Amino acid sequence: MKDPSGEKMSSGIKKYLPLLALAIVFTSFFVFGLDEYLTFKALSDNRDRLLYFVENHYLAALSLYFILYVVLVAASVPGGLLLTVSGGFLFGWAAGGIVTVFAATVGATLLFLIAATSLGAVLHKKAGPWLTRLEDGFKDNAMSYLLFLRLVPAFPFWLVNIAPAFLGVPMRTYIVGTFFGIIPGTMVFASLGTGLDSIIVEQQDKFSKCQASGETGCSMTFDVGSLVTKEIILSFVALGVVSLIPILIKRLRKA
Repeated sequence: MKDPSGEKMSSGIKKYLPLLALAIVFTSFFVFGLDEYLTFKALSDNRDRLLYFVENHYLAALSLYFILYVVLVAASVPGGLLLTVSGGFLFGWAAGGIVTVFAATVGATLLFLIAATSLGAVLHKKAGPWLTRLEDGFKDNAMSYLLFLRLVPAFPFWLVNIAPAFLGVPMRTYIVGTFFGIIPGTMVFASLGTGLDSIIVEQQDKFSKCQASGETGCSMTFDVGSLVTKEIILSFVALGVVSLIPILIKRLRKA
């Protein structure tokens, strides 16, 4: 006769295995120093090799980029902005942007599913009525809220990936909202990547001159985040506000 308690324990362990796997990937990324490869300096140092590989193995390079992006998003590893800009730099804004949109959507969906199955029930028990009220409000306007969260760059990408899982958002709504919500930002950042080569060359030249002068502390100081201007942020905020219009209309009709 099978032991019910043993089966229950085994089922519980299996439920948390995907979450454990993501935790291992996240931890390993920093333990083994892989985060050093997601820096502007690493991109600059490997510029020629990357461009050569893309030129001679385009589909393989694009596939590897897709897989890497999915893993990093699913494991919530920081560096998405640099990776998106790098995609535009290596593959062009159109191809790089499109592949990034699909990869980010796949990675976010994996994280959504893991969060919903591994943490959803636990969070509901601990949060109680507060989460239920928030969940009810989110369900009524899930698409509008999700688009707003995706469009406005004020919220961490990993947080927007898992929050809907705790708020009862249907997976189909989540996928559609994520896919279309990240298109504007992704395409803008990918297009910024097309001008990254001139910045890399400029920084390499400054670095070489610094070393030649005998100065100490020479480094690549460019911050990819500086490419994000106030105008870009305001544009995203405006799009986010537009996504909330259906909610406003609903409330006006009820008033």
